[in-house]
Amino acid sequence: MIGLFLRERFSWIAFYIVMLLVLNVLLRLDMGFAGISIAYLNIVLCVSFIVFLLWCYIIETLQVKNFLGNLDAQLDEPHSKSLVLSPFQRAYLTKIEDVFREKDATLNDMKVQLQEDTDDLLAWVHEVKAPLTSINLMITQVEDTTIRRKLEYEWLRLHLLVDQQLHQTRFASIEKDNYMNEIMLRTVVYEEIRAMQTWCLGKNIGFDVSDLQESVMTDGKWLAFIVRQILSNAIKYSPENTEILIFTEVDHSGAKLLHIKDNGIGIRREDLPRIFQKSYTGTAGRESAQSTGMGLYLAHNVAQKLGICISVQSVVGEGSIFTLRFPVQNEYVKLTGR
Repeated sequence: MIGLFLRERFSWIAFYIVMLLVLNVLLRLDMGFAGISIAYLNIVLCVSFIVFLLWCYIIETLQVKNFLGNLDAQLDEPHSKSLVLSPFQRAYLTKIEDVFREKDATLNDMKVQLQEDTDDLLAWVHEVKAPLTSINLMITQVEDTTIRRKLEYEWLRLHLLVDQQLHQTRFASIEKDNYMNEIMLRTVVYEEIRAMQTWCLGKNIGFDVSDLQESVMTDGKWLAFIVRQILSNAIKYSPENTEILIFTEVDHSGAKLLHIKDNGIGIRREDLPRIFQKSYTGTAGRESAQSTGMGLYLAHNVAQKLGICISVQSVVGEGSIFTLRFPVQNEYVKLTGR
């Protein structure tokens, strides 16, 4: 605080030193001051100036502490008027308050606009779902098997994109939207596999889900979204006539783990630290126009909100293993107590 005060009053100190030097020069050059003790005069002036600086330091320090102390509380109009400030400090405070009011008004307008845009987008997504359902029913009536398979595949791609956009829009309010209860992993995984059945049949990809007896405490809808994103990536990057292995285990801490292992192209080591970043498609994604870089990003963020940890191990050319670690009982209590 002392150093800050001295830097603030540097111009005063410099002016005093210059005037003291000028006075000493005049006293030595003018013979009329020959009988005056220059040393005594310098001491008196220096002591007086030091006392003056100490007085300014005490007064201004109290003002600053009073001002900063009130900033920690709500600085409304009554508090603002009760502050003991100099005229310049009062002018600064008034300007700062005006800037804050302007920024608050702008921020509120932006929040209202963002909420309106979110509501419009949600309404649009729900409107799109109706024709998608109708199109799916029409596709089932196509007699040509080859054409029907292609239409079902394209419909599934469109459905996944719309679903991803829906969950991305809802993510901002996930705390209000989630519902924690006991979920059977087998039920969630089977439902997602069934939804992607057309895609899997087209590539002749099978699933080994023999060991899925565990149940976890989480939100079923958001867990299904996480599994959907990981499964879609596994199917997308797996070659034809391969198998995806899905199994569970319990680690040393008692946490339940869900593993999804594919035999796809794998992920390069330099891409691994960034696959959960927004819009990052990686080396493989640049070779596919279908990649948006949003699936794993959204899955990772949703998992964090649910207390689920997603990790991945991968070897290029051998495939990847995505692991979901569900919180144990004490971690779940911390999660719900936020």
